[in-house]
Amino acid sequence: MISEKHTKLLQLSLVGLSILCLLIWGVKRYHDHQKPVYTAPTVVIQKPKLANVTEYVTQTGTLVAFNSVDLVARIEGFLEAIQFTDGAFVKKDQELFIVEPEPYQDQLKEAQASVASEEASFAYSKIERERQQKMYNQNATSLNSVQEWETKVLQSQAEVDKAIANARSAAITYSYTHVLAPFDGRMGRHLVDVGNLVGNGAATKLATIEQIDPIYVYFNLNELDLLRVRRMANDNGITPDDLSSIPVYVSLQSKTDFSHEGKLDFVNTGLNASTGTMEFRALLPNQDFALLPGLFVQVRVPIQQPKQQLTVPEVAVQYDQIGAYLYVVDDTNSVTLKRVVIGPTDAGYRAITQGLLATDNVVVAGLQNAALGIKVTPVTADKAEL
Repeated sequence: MISEKHTKLLQLSLVGLSILCLLIWGVKRYHDHQKPVYTAPTVVIQKPKLANVTEYVTQTGTLVAFNSVDLVARIEGFLEAIQFTDGAFVKKDQELFIVEPEPYQDQLKEAQASVASEEASFAYSKIERERQQKMYNQNATSLNSVQEWETKVLQSQAEVDKAIANARSAAITYSYTHVLAPFDGRMGRHLVDVGNLVGNGAATKLATIEQIDPIYVYFNLNELDLLRVRRMANDNGITPDDLSSIPVYVSLQSKTDFSHEGKLDFVNTGLNASTGTMEFRALLPNQDFALLPGLFVQVRVPIQQPKQQLTVPEVAVQYDQIGAYLYVVDDTNSVTLKRVVIGPTDAGYRAITQGLLATDNVVVAGLQNAALGIKVTPVTADKAEL
């Protein structure tokens, strides 16, 4: 028979064994819970798109006003009025400055009065000449008197011509008292305030006006790009007289789209020996005045006709020391690397001329999750939460 002491020891042993089992089970559950579970990273894939792509040469250009004129005071006088707001757009023949007109208006009136006086003298000389001629025909005066009035008529005619020329000159001088806009354009700031003496011994610059619609863009092409543009022109039968048929596209530095389209307007006669480049100029419409003189812009000129090519988003193209490559997901959801030959870019898409198939699944987003040989979870671009 088991004693009561042995029974208690047996019970304590069973309790201890139970506690030990629970501890072992808990530790096992803890380690099982801490064991990492691999989850394939997600990437966004897209098949190449077939699109018409044009190859361009691209250079940096500078915008220059179509017309730019320094407005100056061509006569001496005090500046009486400024008739525009700095930076405003003005119309052709709009009055801009007034320079003390009264003295020059008086000179004009004096010159016009001189014309009237000389014309009256000329008229009297002609009448007297005719009277002397009649008297000579009646033997009532001498030939000398007739010839004398003939001379006076010629002198009076010369004085009339002189007075008219002086009046015309006075009118021109008077017109200088009102400085007008030579064309539609935008005014710069005025450089002389009202009340200052201008035109004292030399022309005084008052302001600058610029016509910026249309606007010029100047750019330079190196010898290689020049030859490519010439080859394109020859292939399309474009002669030097057909420059305006060659399109030119411009993008502001803050933009990525070449939304401003113009026409080639001028090509210089030869390469600059010091830079090895040739100067080009294009003319661009600028109705919204988005383009301003002095801005640096990106200019591109097409060098071939559009042709169909496989394209991928520009961000999908990766580069290393060997060249360009793409990450592609195969049928087993593994990432592979494809070396490619890239072509021109257009609207954020890069043409791929070699190394890519139309059926390839190109990684276009989540590139940080892609590496050669790893398993991924591909999601098509139309289903991705971007």
